[in-house]
Amino acid sequence: MEGAQLSKCVLYTWVRQLGQGHTEDQAEPRRADGGLQAEQIRCMTGGGGHSAVITESGDLLMCGQNHKGQVQQVSCGWDFSVILTGDDGQVLACGSNAFGQLGVSPRITHSAELLHVKTLNEPVTSVAAGLRHTLASTASGCVYQCGTGLSSHAKRMLNPQPVPAHLSSKEPCIVPGFDHVTSQKVVAGSTHSICLTVKGDVFLWGSNKHGQLVSESLFLRLWIDLSAGRILSGRVFTWGRANYGQLGQTNLSTEKEYDIATRGRIFSWGWNEHGMCGDGSLCDVTHPRPIPHLRDPTALLIGCGSGHSMALCSLKSK
Repeated sequence: MEGAQLSKCVLYTWVRQLGQGHTEDQAEPRRADGGLQAEQIRCMTGGGGHSAVITESGDLLMCGQNHKGQVQQVSCGWDFSVILTGDDGQVLACGSNAFGQLGVSPRITHSAELLHVKTLNEPVTSVAAGLRHTLASTASGCVYQCGTGLSSHAKRMLNPQPVPAHLSSKEPCIVPGFDHVTSQKVVAGSTHSICLTVKGDVFLWGSNKHGQLVSESLFLRLWIDLSAGRILSGRVFTWGRANYGQLGQTNLSTEKEYDIATRGRIFSWGWNEHGMCGDGSLCDVTHPRPIPHLRDPTALLIGCGSGHSMALCSLKSK
């Protein structure tokens, strides 16, 4: 029909681990082809050196560094992956287990095959991979953690108090403090952890070296009230380390709120040494900036790893 608006979805990637058939840094978004059916993509995520895409049919596509077998979904750590199955809420993991981050037997140093995390014996609703630790929230509202990635920080900061079990366990260990709330989603930073409850409350624990816990204390668990209404309003909150501009702020204050009014547009900011902000330069971006090479597309999904970015966009043409 003449004049009708036709839409199609296109996957863009930039920096490394792109799935574009090369290993060079890329400072501008470029269409990712090679067999990906963008219309069927449901989820995207990235780790330290690898990327993962989940299709609507539940298939998992991976690309990137594979020196320790990080071969599958939901959340990618530095050199390992954690996968949550859709039907039964089971957790699978693969890659490096040097710090017990896979939640399987400590005798296993790494695995190129998916391993079932059997000690999580109830349905899991959310998983997250940090630098060297893993989180999982369950249907009953509990939160589990495994991996010793935070234990050294805890030992220094809490001395002479003992390190809590969930920070030093190589198998899933329940995180205390969630008896009277119901967890909904977990997220992991390099050395800290976050849990969002069904009521919209946020809990944080781990290292606070860069203010990522929004507190003066060095190491603790903290509650922050970010009501669901404010989150759904489209506002973006940032806090923590800001040495590369990753907070989107022009100063080093610990917390700030951003209202990015232009919905559907893709903004980026932070460390840009390898072009991961997609603006065509290699200079750090200190405040949210629209990606100039994605002016017309409407963003449907976005994802990023430690040094690369991805975006699924809808393009309209007559």
